[in-house]
Amino acid sequence: MMSAWGVMHSMSADRSGLAGRTITADTRRRVWSFARPYRRWIVGFVATTVASTFLGLLPPLVIREIFDSAIAEGDGGYLNQLFVVLLATAAGEALLSLLGRRLSSGIGEGLIFDLRRQLFDHVQRMPVAFFTRTQTGTLVSRLNNDVIGAQGAFTGTLGTVVSNVITLAGTLIAMLVLEWRLTLLAVAILPLFVLPARRVGRGLQAITREGMNLNASMNNTMTERFNVAGALLVKLFGRHDDEAADFGDRARRVRDIGIRSAMYSRVFLIALTLVGAVGTAIVYWLGGHLAIDGALSAGTLVALGLYTVRIYVPLTSLSNARVDVMSAFVSFERVFEVLDTPNPITDRPGARDLRQPAGRVEFRGVRFAYPSAESTPESLEVAPASATDGAEAVEVLSGVDLQVEAGQMVAVVGPSGSGKTTLVSLVPRLYDVTEGAVLLDGADARDLTQASLRAAIGTVTQDPHLFHDTVASNLRYARPGAADTLLIEACRAARIHDVIAALPDGYHTVVGERGYRLSGGEKQRLAIARMLLKDPAVVILDEATSHLDTENEALVQEALTEALRGRTSLVVAHRLSTIVDADVIVVLDGGVITESGTHDELRLAGGLYAELYDGLLRAETAQRTEP
Repeated sequence: MMSAWGVMHSMSADRSGLAGRTITADTRRRVWSFARPYRRWIVGFVATTVASTFLGLLPPLVIREIFDSAIAEGDGGYLNQLFVVLLATAAGEALLSLLGRRLSSGIGEGLIFDLRRQLFDHVQRMPVAFFTRTQTGTLVSRLNNDVIGAQGAFTGTLGTVVSNVITLAGTLIAMLVLEWRLTLLAVAILPLFVLPARRVGRGLQAITREGMNLNASMNNTMTERFNVAGALLVKLFGRHDDEAADFGDRARRVRDIGIRSAMYSRVFLIALTLVGAVGTAIVYWLGGHLAIDGALSAGTLVALGLYTVRIYVPLTSLSNARVDVMSAFVSFERVFEVLDTPNPITDRPGARDLRQPAGRVEFRGVRFAYPSAESTPESLEVAPASATDGAEAVEVLSGVDLQVEAGQMVAVVGPSGSGKTTLVSLVPRLYDVTEGAVLLDGADARDLTQASLRAAIGTVTQDPHLFHDTVASNLRYARPGAADTLLIEACRAARIHDVIAALPDGYHTVVGERGYRLSGGEKQRLAIARMLLKDPAVVILDEATSHLDTENEALVQEALTEALRGRTSLVVAHRLSTIVDADVIVVLDGGVITESGTHDELRLAGGLYAELYDGLLRAETAQRTEP
């Protein structure tokens, strides 16, 4: 029965896209490279499967001896010996099954571990541009579904094919030796089952594929609606009933598909059972006549009947073996597709660590255009590549020269889209320059190891990300193992300790998804505390106070004053309080620096900075006078 369910699952698997596909030599080579550490286990697994299969052929032969020799001759001693053989065979099969399961699980779980670890490590090292074009759900699917599918190549498919081939070959040989005419007759009725079963299989594949798509759609809906932002949007627009109705329609269709799938499966199993029963009945009917005529012994007839049932499931399963193998290797190919995605931002050969950084930053002739989608597999993209993807990229920065001395605070201002965030993102190598160089303490950032470069830089963004974890865990992401006293010291400096101490569980309070249990100002101050715990030489603030109210801005500004003391800082800001205190203000417009100087110098110059400042002044004045 379990073998029958395996065949049913094989026939119901989604085969779309497999027609005409072949397994390339490179794919086979790479698959074997992953399997090589487990080659002894694989050999042991195959050997165990072979031994178990041959052991399974013994009981019918022993039963034949019981009828033809022990019973016919009235030999009780021989009967006792055969009884012991049957028990030993059953025990041997059980032990071999246990050993085979241990070996197969070791191979499968080991492969899952290796593939997941390599995939996760490769993906999380990819540059930001990769994630802006990639579907998160697709990446998660590669780490789960496709990795498990690849595992099946060695545990499920390999074991099933080997077992079925040996079972079928051994059973047919044994049957042919016993009585070739009945053997041919038993095999002849198989097409009466296989052809209708293939039709059932195609129907099951279609509804299984639809069910998988609907389940994926429902999972996506739940993921989007059950996070805090999605739940808020549904509530604010009052769409609960519409959401429930839409979800209910898809769930109802999945229910109907489940019923149809159950009926298809039952029809298949009934058909398989019926064919087995018909084949067995024919063997016993014709074999019985041969036994009556003296051409066949009763024991041989019983053995043939037992063997007949054993040939139908392997034959049916092997008719789908190629597709099963292809399905498993397609999973490997999808995993390799992610592993083969090139990472343009890597450590150069001979890259050195940045030790005791002073914090001097220099942009030398920097030009930058965002990378195209060529390096991202189309199957991972948020949307299919458009005709414009192949067009020449538009330059965001066009020859920027800027020196930031150690300990200096430089504010970067400019109209929206002028390249401010892009400029500061080049310092920690979130992107690499197209031309020119970004230098830290006189060394090209590309000649430094990424780990040491980023260890020297702390960043606070407009919407800092907090993990769904405790306050302490979010803080220690900057310095794992930091003592509680260091956490408290950083939070006092960031003007957030009193808020944390008042929480129900203090520093052990879970902040919620993306920190939704905290206000905007509290999240900003917690992010500043995290950055202080890191103790970087260079601080980057990207619109860190742009969306705060006056009260929160004042608290964050106090925290920033503490955070920036003695550190080099690059500040992208729209708040007057941040801009006017800068040692140097640079104005970006159209990807180039058009003005540079102190606040007073630029106000007197009457250029773009003066216009931007006057606009900010009017906006903040209006905000303060609002009731």
